[in-house]
This record gives sequence, structure tokens and C-alpha cells, in this order.
Amino acid sequence: MSNPINEGGPRFFQTVFLTEADLFIARMNVSDREKLFRKIYQAERVRDPALFKKLSNEIWELRFRMGNLRLRVLAFWDKRQPTKTLVVATHAFVKKTDRVPEKEIDKAVRIRRFYFEHTHNN
Repeated sequence: MSNPINEGGPRFFQTVFLTEADLFIARMNVSDREKLFRKIYQAERVRDPALFKKLSNEIWELRFRMGNLRLRVLAFWDKRQPTKTLVVATHAFVKKTDRVPEKEIDKAVRIRRFYFEHTHNN
């Protein structure tokens, strides 16, 4: 599933979703999915640490509130192309506390490593 919002001001990056993140988003209700894409649209165009926060040297989180729930989409940067910067979403989850579980960060690191080992700079 690609981001349906692709018009507007200049982007600092483009968000792409790997399979697990894509499947999570596909299971969301339409209203929450639209809200998520609006937040991603905003994060791509405005440098706001409240939306996009660094968790480790390699992993960042896109942060969203869906009612009482806190949705987190973990991601990493792919800057191999000189004209396009990607933020690659590894997976998403709902959490109840402000702290991201270490196992989720470790999972994103493993997915990132696999991604760079198996993709080429197109």
C-alpha cells in the first residue's frame, strides 16, 4: 500500500512501507488510515520531532495518536539515491506507554539489516 497523498509542498523524504507495516495499515479502519496518511504527509514536509523521533542510531519512530491509543511506525532512512531520500517503515504497533519496547527496536534493526543486504541502489 503506498501513500495516497503525494501532492503538496516539497518533501524532505518519501515514506515507503515494507510488508509488515503495509499489512498493519491495511487492517486499520478507513478513518484511522486516512489520519495516519495525513500525519505522514505532514512529517514528510515539516521537521517536527513530535511526529518523527530518533530512537537509536538507525531507527526512528513515526508517532501518532488514534483516540486513546498510541500508534508507532518504526522506520529507518535510505539515503543511497542522491535525488530521493526514503524513510522505510519496517512495522507498526499500538502501545500503551511512552516507552518503545526494546524488542520492537531490535526487530526494526534486523529488518533494516536485511533490507540493505537484499536491495540494490536503483
